[in-house]
Amino acid sequence: MSQVGALLLSFFLSFPSSFTADIEKAFLQNDARWLLARLPAEQPVSIALPEPISFSDQISREQAYFLFRNIFRSYTTFEFFPEPNIFAAPEGGRGIFKARWSFLDAAEKQFVFEAYFYVRSRPDGRGGAVWEITEIKADRL
Repeated sequence: MSQVGALLLSFFLSFPSSFTADIEKAFLQNDARWLLARLPAEQPVSIALPEPISFSDQISREQAYFLFRNIFRSYTTFEFFPEPNIFAAPEGGRGIFKARWSFLDAAEKQFVFEAYFYVRSRPDGRGGAVWEITEIKADRL
């Protein structure tokens, strides 16, 4: 059991704070540019968001940027709280970053989502690793 705890701790510590900070900035500043740098260039990103957004598809990073740019123009983030626990797969450099996202529509009606950012690491070519978002899903609370 302690090995699993040590594995999760090492994963958490290897998960760069700049990565999670970029996701937080994107939502708190309503600025999709912070997400763009964290999306993979070579493969589509799966995005599934419930009503009132109602979107589900696999799209390119550029399309994801425009999607979130439009979301942030239509809905203003009220709060964005990352969960303290990051779920990690023991092998493969994968994990799930979970957050509570609350936003307001134009009529100031509040919506609350539990957002899941599925992430993976890939070599950066300099001996390190880069974390990318491969999938974004949300459940309405």
